[in-house]
Amino acid sequence: MGYRTTLTALIACGFLALAAPVARADESAETEVAAVPPRTAISVRTSVGIGWGTPNEHESRSSLSLSKLFLADYALRHGDGSAEDRMLGEQMIRYSDDGAATVMEAKYPQAIAAIAAEYGLAQTVPGPSWGAGATSTANVSDFLATKLRTDPGSPIFGWMAGAGSTARDGTEQNWGTARWPFVQGSKWGWSDFGEPEVASTSYGPGFAVTAHTHGTAAEQTADVMAALGAMLFGLPQHR
Repeated sequence: MGYRTTLTALIACGFLALAAPVARADESAETEVAAVPPRTAISVRTSVGIGWGTPNEHESRSSLSLSKLFLADYALRHGDGSAEDRMLGEQMIRYSDDGAATVMEAKYPQAIAAIAAEYGLAQTVPGPSWGAGATSTANVSDFLATKLRTDPGSPIFGWMAGAGSTARDGTEQNWGTARWPFVQGSKWGWSDFGEPEVASTSYGPGFAVTAHTHGTAAEQTADVMAALGAMLFGLPQHR
């Protein structure tokens, strides 16, 4: 069994485990599938059409720097083909460079709305600036899974695979969905204002996973790893 097939089979088995309620030791207690805290939304999509998500995966949340994926995709496929666009795209994805995103958005102000329409991302809505819009974990995973199927040679995947250990602003980029096994590349997002809020999205052979947390990077890592355990082993967790 090949590497891609093995991973897809593991994830598919996890989906089946989640689909069946797991009884608790106390038989009088209501049975329930494993869940992560509502602070975190998680969505997984595979190339074979199987998907899983937390109940809040379609919730519209701050897009944070995950919107840079949409900006880069638009510039690569619908832009002027300039070396500047590729440079800005690489800086946005590998180092989450806010300045590069601002320049790109000024050049292509229609980019996020156009990508949302093209990919059918119903919860993805542009804001007054690239970092002030909204999306859902389901939308981001759908976007990446579609690209893995239709445009696997996109530079976006190479940039995610070559992401820097730290972002342009010094933030460490090593948490959340990037901790899943078989992950080949990731993109992260975080808020610089108010209460902690973080997002991450990753891809691997035949799958994409996205998470958004109203909390810290450490809390997101704990939640996505708990979700992985539940998917693969059907482990019950108390809400």
